[in-house]
Amino acid sequence: MIPQPKLDRILHRYAELEAQLGAPTISSSFAKISKEYSDLGPVVEGVRALMAAQKEANDLKALIKAESDREMAALAEDELAAVEERLPELEHQLRILLLPKDAADDASVILEIRAGTGGDEAALFAGDLLAMYRRYAELQGWSVEPISISESDLGGVKEAIVNIRGRGVYARMKFESGVHRVQRVPETEAQGRIHTSAATVAVLPEPEDVDVEINDSDLKIDVYRASGAGGQHVNKTESAVRITHLPTGIVVATQDERSQHKNKARAMKILRAKLFEAERERIDDARAADRKGQIGSGDRSERIRTYNFPQGRVTDHRINLTLYELDRVIAGEALGKIIDALIAEDQASRLSQVDAAL
Repeated sequence: MIPQPKLDRILHRYAELEAQLGAPTISSSFAKISKEYSDLGPVVEGVRALMAAQKEANDLKALIKAESDREMAALAEDELAAVEERLPELEHQLRILLLPKDAADDASVILEIRAGTGGDEAALFAGDLLAMYRRYAELQGWSVEPISISESDLGGVKEAIVNIRGRGVYARMKFESGVHRVQRVPETEAQGRIHTSAATVAVLPEPEDVDVEINDSDLKIDVYRASGAGGQHVNKTESAVRITHLPTGIVVATQDERSQHKNKARAMKILRAKLFEAERERIDDARAADRKGQIGSGDRSERIRTYNFPQGRVTDHRINLTLYELDRVIAGEALGKIIDALIAEDQASRLSQVDAAL
């Protein structure tokens, strides 16, 4: 049971924020107040729904106690039973809304996919993952902007870095980080043998410019001629950019654009995201340990999911979830089922930890 004083404090804070936003003079912290007000809105809706149901239950109990007409009392008892059946779910939903929120949950993301063990087949699988995430993003109404894509000879992807933009992208995508394994018969396999290969996925929240400060003196910037497809241009212009962040040793390189300026801008965007995530993990060890305890660390060396084509199944090893909908998952259409299950598991684990504090 959530204590009534806690519910009252939430409503009081919401009223305070509403009054500040309605003030004739715009505060210097207007943006901060507006965001808190917006974030608190769904919580307040949950509080009001729970309190309304609790009041209805109490009113019905009083009516039953005072009602002399047995038929009317019986009707009230039926209504009370229905209301009391709703109460646990309303409280459960509110408790989820009250869970501490990852500050990066609303952020867009930088998604990195790299072919791992398995040669050409791993690159083809990495390409499948890229297509899966693009389609899933499209279904969510998000936009996808390629930053850097290196294709293999057979049409797969050696490495892909894309920017997925939208509200709440990181909240839904953050559990995709890790090693994804595929088991299938490659098109190049003449004897029909099943091969196992893998690709790594990293999901980095994209910070606002104010979140990460990068000193120019900490950067080593090299320019060089792009390699790969592109005709004579790649041999004549030093448009490719490699940026090394000296304090951390993080290296980012981009060459997809013909403009050195655009490649530098893209490299800085990736570097900013990498530094942002590194700092988050450094100052929030509890968060990293919490994620590892719940659904795995998301570390790139950890196998998180297997896509078994001969059996038509997808298994997420962190929560022991198996879906026999591989075609729909790899098409991005049923990926949400896995993501929803991961989020639910994360919420259940965190709820068990905060119950004592409520």
